[in-house]
Amino acid sequence: MSRDWATHPTLTHLDAPAQIDVVLVNGDPNPNRPDLPHYGAGEASMKPVIAAVANAIFDATGVRLRRVPFRKERVLAALNAAKA
Repeated sequence: MSRDWATHPTLTHLDAPAQIDVVLVNGDPNPNRPDLPHYGAGEASMKPVIAAVANAIFDATGVRLRRVPFRKERVLAALNAAKA
């Protein structure tokens, strides 16, 4: 019931199960609604993508960003702080 990202609980590696099985549902799970579009397939990839982007920024600039979202202002502030 979090209202923002700052208080949203985040799983750590210790909290994660040893294996995660992913099932992609084509449209609504109700077989009487095949007209609905695909949904629900992107959530599992969000945290690894964010980490990959953060690592790419670090590789390119030498600056570590540890808070998302990576808005232009935040990236520029981190780059300027690293120069100081």
